Order: sequence, then structure tokens, then C-alpha cells
Amino acid sequence: MPTVEVKDLKDGDFLLDVREDDEWQAGHADGALHIPISDFVARYGELTEAAPQDGRVHVICRSGGRSAQVAMYLVQQGVDAVNVDGGMQVWAAAGRPVVTNEGGPGFVL
Repeated sequence: MPTVEVKDLKDGDFLLDVREDDEWQAGHADGALHIPISDFVARYGELTEAAPQDGRVHVICRSGGRSAQVAMYLVQQGVDAVNVDGGMQVWAAAGRPVVTNEGGPGFVL
């Protein structure tokens, strides 16, 4: 499974958050696309519309398990996708911003 570490992500990298709604609402990476893993197959078209044509999709969840499943599925579909190692827990621990839908400070649930 291709993975990337949080420290290697750059501003502007396309981020897909596959956590559930309550986790997303508590806090997420600003600018990430949110499609919960439980809705992913049904909402796959949202990803294909939003993702950069020839760019990489960085898939993130809380700790890396669910995002690894989605990243593997995407790779099987021919998408350049990688799992973000350690997920939002490592994201927050690295000092990366975690925000709510309103733009205020959030936290990882």
C-alpha cells in the first residue's frame, strides 16, 4: 500500500477525508474533501469531479486503517492514491491546523 507521511504533505495537496460525519464535524484539515467510508462507493463520483485530473489523492482518516482501505480501492480503479500514515492523529500532533466547518479550532475525535 503506497503511503505518505504527514510531514511530506505540501499545502495544496489534494486530501480526501474518509472519517464519519461526527469525526469530520469535530475537526478536519482545511480544504479536504469529505466522503465518509460508509458512503464512499455511492459518492465516488464526487471524488472524480473534485480530484485533480493527473494529481495524487491523499486519503486520510483518524489513524490510517480506513484510509488504507479506500486508498487500496482507488489504486485498483487506476487512481494515483496514497494513504496518509497515522491519519489525523499524526496530522494534529505535527501541529497542522484542525478546523471545524465554521473555521474555528477543531480537534481529532
